[in-house]
Amino acid sequence: MKGNVKRDLTLGIGFTAAFALWTVLIQTIDVQAVGPNGTKVGFAAFNVWFHRLTGVSMTLYTVTDWLGLVPIAVCLCFAGLGLVQLIGRKSLLKVDADILVLGVYYIAVIFGYLFFEMVPINYRPILIDGFLEASYPSSTTLLVLSVMPTLIFQSDRRIQKASVRRLINVSAILFSAFMVCGRLIAGVHWATDIIGSVLLSAGLFLLYRATVLQIDRKRA
Repeated sequence: MKGNVKRDLTLGIGFTAAFALWTVLIQTIDVQAVGPNGTKVGFAAFNVWFHRLTGVSMTLYTVTDWLGLVPIAVCLCFAGLGLVQLIGRKSLLKVDADILVLGVYYIAVIFGYLFFEMVPINYRPILIDGFLEASYPSSTTLLVLSVMPTLIFQSDRRIQKASVRRLINVSAILFSAFMVCGRLIAGVHWATDIIGSVLLSAGLFLLYRATVLQIDRKRA
């Protein structure tokens, strides 16, 4: 996969900044107590309109919840690759740099998830098993859109057979599209929660890719 370090870095910072701005906006614009138990949400008119439009599908919520294990499995596969290299090469410094950076990247994604679980910005538009749960950004969407692009990126770097690369990449794209659309129309998140996840995951991934491409450039 060809890429431009400066472009990816600029876009990565831009998307991350857009996420930060979006986070501020949803706490200041059209904030109303329209959620369960009187919880407040920004862009209330839009969020309520979209939620009424899609309704709630607990079946779709359950399906996408379970499919959230797929990106976790992808993370474990790359962790396994790193472990195999570490054992075989007997030095952490000899593990491929892009795999080491990938590990740091995944930790950053997990940290982002945990932070917003501890500091809720929005709560879900419905109760889950009778409880309020943090909803911003959508954790499943964040996980999928942070991990599946790395699968495509690593596939292009490591798999020589074009047909296999194409199969992996198309599958990852279709899976990601289904998961984002599924979470959006399942009605278990406000629409603005999904938008926040898209912005944050795009920013984090582009920063990861820029870092790897810069390492490649230095080594070349």
